Amino acid sequence: MSSLLLDTDILINLLRGNVAARDFIADNLEENELLCSVISVAEIWAGMRTHEELATKRLVDSLKVVDVNRTMAMKAGSFKGTTKSHSLELDDCMIAATAFCTGAILATGNGKHYPMKEIRIVVVTM
Repeated sequence: MSSLLLDTDILINLLRGNVAARDFIADNLEENELLCSVISVAEIWAGMRTHEELATKRLVDSLKVVDVNRTMAMKAGSFKGTTKSHSLELDDCMIAATAFCTGAILATGNGKHYPMKEIRIVVVTM
């Protein structure tokens, strides 16, 4: 079984009822272990409205949430320091490092956020 790390944008789109996000996750439930980074949990919670808390908690509880460790933090710093992009955000580097360190494929709606050649990504059109 492969691991699929779901980026924050896919999770947000799923919570908003986006059909493409829902279908992508449904298509990958049986063949892949679905993961998300603890960074994505923080990003989702930062934008969540009170009435969305129950659905958001259910979604997060259904995934394996990967905590950040020192190795991931160091890899994220390396990504940030060696990638030639001024728009590269540290949170995206942390998510990319999580995918790298777990061996997961990163599923995202925006491949431009992840120019790192060391990770495998799949871009979901939403």
